[in-house]
Amino acid sequence: MPRDATSTRDRLLRAGEHLFARKGVDGALTREIVTLAGQANDSAVHYHFGSRRGLLGAIVDRHMRRMEEQRKPALDALEARGASGPDLGADLGAVLTAVVEPMTAELTDQSGRDFLRIVAQLAGEAGARTGEVPHPLAGTALAGQLALLHARCRDHLAEPVARERIAIAIVMLTAALADRAHRIDEQLPVLLAHDAFVTNLTTMLTAALSAPA
Repeated sequence: MPRDATSTRDRLLRAGEHLFARKGVDGALTREIVTLAGQANDSAVHYHFGSRRGLLGAIVDRHMRRMEEQRKPALDALEARGASGPDLGADLGAVLTAVVEPMTAELTDQSGRDFLRIVAQLAGEAGARTGEVPHPLAGTALAGQLALLHARCRDHLAEPVARERIAIAIVMLTAALADRAHRIDEQLPVLLAHDAFVTNLTTMLTAALSAPA
């Protein structure tokens, strides 16, 4: 791809992140994205991404790839250690830590925070209730981590309850991260420093998923 085309694509990605995060994946207009990216023609989105939805998918894919570098070794370590053990909470906690930490790392820069505000809008499309892995997750280490999470929940919960709890946990996780991203962006006060926030969030999710049926 020519250098100027690459630059245009990157500007469209950042403009899309910014507006999807603030106006919503259904509320941000193509014209607004193109204008913020410094382009004169609405067809720029179609040329580079096929459609507005294609732009959204490219944004998600870019951040998924960024997090995969951390997720792959974490998944390998979890699979090597095995999912069995007497302490259900510890096992769930280990899997949840592997799920949560790469996402909380996205809080450290503007692009990552925009992504987290977008992901919260897409939480219902993660496939937790149906068991069907959607395209952005297919073949990723995150999909493997979520499969391990499901297996651990099935140790003590019936299938429908396990899937419902994981679906709710995903909503809780993404909403908490989107809220913190918003508070950082708007320079609003936060109660916990980053490490304490991550620990508290993981602990809460572990407690929710390990609660008796």
